[in-house]
Amino acid sequence: MYSKNIVDHFGDVPDPREDNRRHLLLDIIAIVICASICGAQKWDDIEAFGRAKEAWLRRFLTLPHGIPSHDTIARVFSRLDPEALNERFVAWVSAINPKYEREEVNIDGKTLRRSHDGANGKSAIHMVSAWANRAGLTLAQVKVAEKSNEITAIPELLKMLELSGCVVTIDAIGTQPDIAEQIVDGEADYVLALKGNKSLHHEQVKLFFDQIETDHETAALCDYHKTVNKDHGRIEIRECWATDDLSWLEGRERFKGLSSICVVKSQRTIGEQTGTRYLYYISSLPADAKQLAHLVRAHWGIENSLHWVLDLAFREDECRKRKDNSAENFAILRHITLNLLKQEKTCKRSIAGKRLLAGWDTGYMEKVLFSG
Repeated sequence: MYSKNIVDHFGDVPDPREDNRRHLLLDIIAIVICASICGAQKWDDIEAFGRAKEAWLRRFLTLPHGIPSHDTIARVFSRLDPEALNERFVAWVSAINPKYEREEVNIDGKTLRRSHDGANGKSAIHMVSAWANRAGLTLAQVKVAEKSNEITAIPELLKMLELSGCVVTIDAIGTQPDIAEQIVDGEADYVLALKGNKSLHHEQVKLFFDQIETDHETAALCDYHKTVNKDHGRIEIRECWATDDLSWLEGRERFKGLSSICVVKSQRTIGEQTGTRYLYYISSLPADAKQLAHLVRAHWGIENSLHWVLDLAFREDECRKRKDNSAENFAILRHITLNLLKQEKTCKRSIAGKRLLAGWDTGYMEKVLFSG
């Protein structure tokens, strides 16, 4: 169907139903993907989409008993094994990924705010995702286990990825020796944030860079890069200092491949108000201030191009799917949908605009489905 890759990679998802299989599992998954592309989020809206587009869907799907009811769709998605679905998702993304040289892989977490179920003692689901910044694709995601945090989820996520030649960026929670070692062993580089990390004396790094604007000898040890951006009455000055002189840094040997540290000073002026912040990082890359400044800024790609889009265009934070595996499975489906829309390059509209167009124009819908 709907793209060779979708059939190849999702056609063998294990069916959780032991009996009463009136509707093919791949048909159900395909209907949900198509409905999601066009903006449907509720189970009854997905059924309504299927009935409205049944004649078109029959060009690609078997539909032996017509369009399944919203109760059937919801029941199947609550029982699907999310690990199996995610495994197929990762394989599919690997197949469509253009695999840019020196890809920037941003890793960050996001809570599905309405996925909590207080009546049954379930807290909101927290997912950690890997975003390929240059390709514009979600590479993989894992759910953070109950009563755990991202430190345990990130290594599981890294295991899913082909990292060779990439640069991995992670916020301070991921600045752990084991995580750095896993990245280097995967033939990749890292840029990891420092913010109160006990494992590598964040204060030492801060004190070192505190001297750069007053001590010429310290500044001479650093590579330096500066950018100035002006836009709509806002001025942002970003400066980066980086050094590979780490002989004084306690604990450096714990981080495999550690080659440099850097600070990024960001000063933003809007009208009469000016704010300044300093961000500190360790990296396995050389002390190239321009490159490191770019990678620090590129890390925001996962916020701007993934999390923000999921909230704005997909209303992820408003999604109330909670029963069994529904929230996690539908989160994976949203990533499939977003990847498909991102890969379709002929339309220059926003993601929300592309979704509207796909609902209006089945020709464009087929472009989205076949873009992989």
